[in-house]
Amino acid sequence: MSGQMTMFGSAVLALFLAGYLGQQYLPPPQPRVIGLDLGTTFCSVGVFYPGSGEVEVLADAEGRRSIPSCVSFTAAAVLVGHEAAEQADRNPRNTIYDAKRFIGKLFEPGVLEREERALHPSRVINRNGSAEFLVSTNRSFGVSPTFVGSRLLLRMRSMAERRLGAPVHKAVVSVPADFDERQRNYTVKAAQLAGLEVLRVISEPTAAAMAYGVHRAEVLSVLVVDLGGGTLDVSLLSKQGGMFLTRAMAGANNQLGGQDFSQRLLHNTTERIRRELGSAPTLAEDLHRLRRAVEAAKIQLTFQPSAAIRVPLQLRGSQGSAGAAPVLFQTVITRQEFEEVNQDLFQKILAPVQTVLVEGHLKQDVDEVVLVGGSTRIPAIRRLIARFFGKEPNTSVDPDLAVVTGVAIQAGIGGSWPLQVSAIEIPNRHLRKTNHR
Repeated sequence: MSGQMTMFGSAVLALFLAGYLGQQYLPPPQPRVIGLDLGTTFCSVGVFYPGSGEVEVLADAEGRRSIPSCVSFTAAAVLVGHEAAEQADRNPRNTIYDAKRFIGKLFEPGVLEREERALHPSRVINRNGSAEFLVSTNRSFGVSPTFVGSRLLLRMRSMAERRLGAPVHKAVVSVPADFDERQRNYTVKAAQLAGLEVLRVISEPTAAAMAYGVHRAEVLSVLVVDLGGGTLDVSLLSKQGGMFLTRAMAGANNQLGGQDFSQRLLHNTTERIRRELGSAPTLAEDLHRLRRAVEAAKIQLTFQPSAAIRVPLQLRGSQGSAGAAPVLFQTVITRQEFEEVNQDLFQKILAPVQTVLVEGHLKQDVDEVVLVGGSTRIPAIRRLIARFFGKEPNTSVDPDLAVVTGVAIQAGIGGSWPLQVSAIEIPNRHLRKTNHR
């Protein structure tokens, strides 16, 4: 009996040592669920590593951690992300941006054609109440926003599989807080077209709150200012344990975002061209090239006091004929000029902030103010928010990657972690979204 006990003890010890050594030296399990941020202007994919508790926002082969939400159709291929954006100058009519703004939405007749014609080189039409993009390569056909989204999601799935070295079939996806059931369902459908099973749809403000770590800290109220390329959304969240409750939300209904700031700067630059060169650009290629140069200048002004714009233009003469040779337009834009042309738009950011504080029955004493979206990097906007609350907003997380970081955390949790570190989102079905145009 003593010998049997000794053998049993040795076996237990061996198993213990094997488990300990396995934990110490074996590679941790690879993530099986990815987190996806299908953004209006940029998309990102992230994973959570359960062994270390770290989040990695995955990069493409060139090391870029986000891809433009851009899909371009040619006679030979469908280009996605950076490849689509890089050739958009040569193929503006068949290059589609901002498909997320249309996904799952219903439109009245005439609204799309009337409101989107000036904003998009591609043609948007109403097809039985839904948006559809008209593409013409060696043939003409319609493309749905859902299909465009699926191509972006498929690219991000491929990025994840390349990094992880294994097939990926499951994901958690983020959507704006104000997406209704139809919009959420069409986002899920886009993921399914990309070969992904969506385990959960989480709102972007909740994902951002997780990225900033407020699901762990003693924070009871969080105000999320989400200002990206296409929209402004403000959400007030309350936390009880690990549960997030959306108390109030308000937004600009696609009327306020980085693209609007760029459009103001574009108009200002176009007027300069008119004054200096005698006419404004009208060719689609010129307009697209100038729009990209202005967008690049806007981003540079976030970090520098001035930015140079240099763009070749094929201006039309007074008789409507194209000029004999391209004209190189050059100018310098200062940060002060950019802030002046957008001052009234910046001030509009405070209206939804005030709305959610009133509807959420809070004054200005929220525990945390967190920033999401690349446009929240603009110094004038950060100053505006800091003055309003009397304290600096939390900028500890890259605002471009806050949502994808939080979605990746949620994907990694998978319901198996303790409740206090999870984000159990409680939607308020009676919550009213207030739009500020």
